[in-house]
Amino acid sequence: MGRLADNRQRINRDLRDPEQRRLFSPALYADFQRTVPAIREHTRGNVIDIGCGDLPYSSIIVQKAERYDTIDIERRVPEVKFLGNVEKMEALADAEYDPAICLDVLEHVPHPFTALGEIHRVLRPGGTLVLTVPHLSRLHEEPHDYFRYTKHGLRSALSDAGFDVLSVTPTGGLFSFLGHQTSTALLCSVWHVPGLRQAAFFLNSWLSVRLCHLLDQVFDKQKLFALGYLAVAKKR
Repeated sequence: MGRLADNRQRINRDLRDPEQRRLFSPALYADFQRTVPAIREHTRGNVIDIGCGDLPYSSIIVQKAERYDTIDIERRVPEVKFLGNVEKMEALADAEYDPAICLDVLEHVPHPFTALGEIHRVLRPGGTLVLTVPHLSRLHEEPHDYFRYTKHGLRSALSDAGFDVLSVTPTGGLFSFLGHQTSTALLCSVWHVPGLRQAAFFLNSWLSVRLCHLLDQVFDKQKLFALGYLAVAKKR
């Protein structure tokens, strides 16, 4: 288990380029297909990346942002500017940002309505929130893994927090969820072996990533098994 966890961290460090990281698994591929266009469309002015992790989208955000700030509960990479809990972001001033980006964070927050209220607070009037949440996911980052979201629950939570919901878009599906597990097991098993990791990454990018993405398009046109959701909302 130690080797798998170490290799997962090495993969994150090695795949900093979004174009490379999206090929890690069908789940990441599906997320990037939806999230990158939304970030490019809404990035402007002062941007706050909430729960930024290891900054997988930073190279895209900085292309259009006048100022790019980041906050997370821990500093996984040196570039994280602020340390803080999304439920109480004391380091951030009121109405300072437009937009806010918050990706795959709310499942790890014990009080997501409080967190959405804090995001609302730091956004300027009319500011935009780009948010992703999971619908299908295995337990991860335990014990801080609390919630899964439907599109209806997400719309309700955003509205209650003072946002007008512009769109809620499904990302991925059941095949992407299953493929993510096999991709993770395969690549984390061999990433420490030069040569083998490159071969495994190439095969995985076709036999798991692209194949599972295609199967989701074919067999779940109604998106009843959405892997997750991308929401874009505006502060009232």
